[in-house]
Amino acid sequence: MRGRGPYKSRRELAAMREPGRITALALQAVESAIRAGVTTLELDGIAERVIREHGAVPNFQLEPGYEHTLCVNVNDVVVHGIPGDRVLEPGDLVTVDCGATIGGFHGDAAISVVVPGGDPERTAARERLSEVTRGALWAGIAALAGARQLGEVGAAVEDHIDANSDFRIDEDYIGHGIGTRMHEDPPVFNYRTRVVGPAVKPGLCVAIEPIIHDGGAETTVDGDGWTVRSADGSDACQWEHSVAVHTGGIWVLTALDGGAAELAPLGVVPMPIPER
Repeated sequence: MRGRGPYKSRRELAAMREPGRITALALQAVESAIRAGVTTLELDGIAERVIREHGAVPNFQLEPGYEHTLCVNVNDVVVHGIPGDRVLEPGDLVTVDCGATIGGFHGDAAISVVVPGGDPERTAARERLSEVTRGALWAGIAALAGARQLGEVGAAVEDHIDANSDFRIDEDYIGHGIGTRMHEDPPVFNYRTRVVGPAVKPGLCVAIEPIIHDGGAETTVDGDGWTVRSADGSDACQWEHSVAVHTGGIWVLTALDGGAAELAPLGVVPMPIPER
C-alpha cells in the first residue's frame, strides 16, 4: 500500500472478501446460539470453530495478551469483554465482536442481541438501544456510498442517534481502516469532527462501529486490563461492519449479502467486488 495511503488495489480488495465472509459466518453461528443459560466462553468456542473450519485464524488471538476469538460485552460492558464463565440471563444485552484473518487480510464486525425474557421494561429499553445503534451503523454505511470525504460517515452516525434518541456517543472508541492489519488508518469517527478525513474513493476499506451509551459516556477498566465498563453502570451497545469502496460502489464485507437488505430502504444498492 506504499504511496497509496489507505487505498487498496483491485487484487487486495478481492482478497478482503473472504475474511469478511468468514467473520460473518462466525457471527451468524454465535447469534443462533445466544440464549439464557449459555456462557460467553461457549460462544467463543463456537466462533473459533467456524473460523478455523474455513481455514482462517481468529485475529483477536493475534493481539498481544489476548487469548480469545471474541469480545463479548454484556450490559454495562462497553468493549473488550473477555469470554468466560458468565452465564447469559434473560434480558441481557449481548454485544459480540469478532474477526478473522486469511490470505493476509482481515475482517472485523460486531452484532448485538437481547436475550429473550427478563423484565419487560428493561428488555424493551435494551432492544431500543440496540435498534438505534444498529440504525446508526447503517446510516453511516449508506453515507459512505455517496460521500466525498470519510468524515461524512461520522456526521451521518451522529445525526441518526440524535434524531432517534438521547443516547450518548462513546468518543473514546471509534472505527478504523482495515486490511493487512485489523486496525489501520484512517480513524473513522462516530460524530462530527473538524477533520474531514481522506477522500472516499476506490480502494478505501473501513470498519464502521458506533458505540453508544444509555447513560453517561465515561468508562472504567477492570483489573484484568481489558474489560471496559460504563462508569455509571448504564448499558452500552456496539454494532460494526467492515466495508469496501470499489469502482462499482460499496460492498459490506462482513454481511453475507453485502448489505443489500439493510441498505435497500436507504436507497443504496451494494455492488459485489470484482474478482480482480
